[in-house]
Amino acid sequence: MTIERVKPKALEVRRTYRLVARAAGLPDVRAEVEANHDENRWWPTSISDPRVRMLAAGWSSRVSYRMVETYAEVITSAASRGFDALVAETDSELATLVRPIGLPQARIGYLRSLAELLRNWEKEGIDPAAESVDLDALVLDFAARVRGASYKVAQCALLTARGYHCGIIPVDSGMVSKLAPVLGFTLPSGAVAHERMRHVLEAAVRARSAEFRALVTTNGYQVTIPAGVEPTWWVHLVLIYFKRLYLNGPAPQLCDRRPVCTKVVGCPHSTSITREPGGEHGAARRDRQR
Repeated sequence: MTIERVKPKALEVRRTYRLVARAAGLPDVRAEVEANHDENRWWPTSISDPRVRMLAAGWSSRVSYRMVETYAEVITSAASRGFDALVAETDSELATLVRPIGLPQARIGYLRSLAELLRNWEKEGIDPAAESVDLDALVLDFAARVRGASYKVAQCALLTARGYHCGIIPVDSGMVSKLAPVLGFTLPSGAVAHERMRHVLEAAVRARSAEFRALVTTNGYQVTIPAGVEPTWWVHLVLIYFKRLYLNGPAPQLCDRRPVCTKVVGCPHSTSITREPGGEHGAARRDRQR
């Protein structure tokens, strides 16, 4: 069973390109992307075992940005022990390892169920890094069988196992709740929204791959994208850091006429953002109703 891929609307593809083009030109977004593109702080290439990479993807969940250094120390320690050794450790030993990033029982449960899933995949002849696998089916299977995973963690785990440039664009909760309204996307309710948005973003990059690649050059990004691959990893980082820097606040220069206004930030429209009862920004509510 997989979630059916629905062909994205031309408007969705166009809006994705326009937003990425605008966000990519912002100096603060560019700085963050360049700092995390070739060597990501959360999912470092120094970890060679794809099983530990999938572990890192799960353990990075619910770790705040200000805790990234602490998280990196935990992951480095886990990688030095090795996946098989980690699985053999007692819950008490694992709790000591992950205590600095919190939620020890949830993180132990993720490791135990991940190890079980990988054993089952091996028996079934499934290699998550193989080119021939059905990625949508693996995301669904991972989300269903790994404790606490969900679609968004499953996406990240498979991305890290396969490498940055494998074509997966992970979608976190903030992208669904904050970025999708800016893009004017209508998503289904519930966790499936993460998969639907992933499908749309990946299709948009596939449809205009050369134009997205051109944005990397025209904006002078100092990043390395292998020849012959779609720039999905770069697009993911541009969107995720635009969301973090401009939507989480939201930033005062953010236009409240998005997605109609294609400039999005720094436009001549009024950028005053009025809070409505309950703490929700008026602009956010209007976006959600579009």
